[in-house]
Amino acid sequence: MGPRTLSSYRGRWLVFFSHPADFTPVCTSEFVAFARAHEAFQALDCDLLALSVDSLSSHLAWQQSIEQRFGVRMPFPIVEDPAMGIARAYGMLPAGAASSATVRTTFVIDPEGIVRALVTYPLTVGRSVAEILRLVRALQASDAADVSTPEGWQPGEPVLANPPMTSEEIGGCGTDWYYRLESV
Repeated sequence: MGPRTLSSYRGRWLVFFSHPADFTPVCTSEFVAFARAHEAFQALDCDLLALSVDSLSSHLAWQQSIEQRFGVRMPFPIVEDPAMGIARAYGMLPAGAASSATVRTTFVIDPEGIVRALVTYPLTVGRSVAEILRLVRALQASDAADVSTPEGWQPGEPVLANPPMTSEEIGGCGTDWYYRLESV
């Protein structure tokens, strides 16, 4: 899909994620899920960008195999990083690692280019694409309304009101001053 830079994604949200290797079962399951959720990410003004230490030719062959096997076309780019420079620079591959297999690292980057969330899974555990979508939605809701979201928050559910900052404000809130839900 051509050259990419992180700065070219400014102005939009970005989910930048690494995977250990092409043609592996857990990675394949994740890529199928990301591809199927691509439109939902796009509806949030959020792009997807994958990274692997495998080569471009490996990526192309794997994408073709996924399309043939699962009927899913990859609508997002996969960055090739055979020298492992990007993976090391972003902590996806520890210095001195015995293998080139990157850990499953996911960066959620806001439109200003600031990393807002970082989630790392081990090689053997697939990440939840539904949770990454929820995370982007929660970050956007938090930014839009200057609120916090409770555990498991979903769009349309109540959010947490900001806690009072002074003793006087606490007095007016009653005993639940530190945990108050409100509609957005």
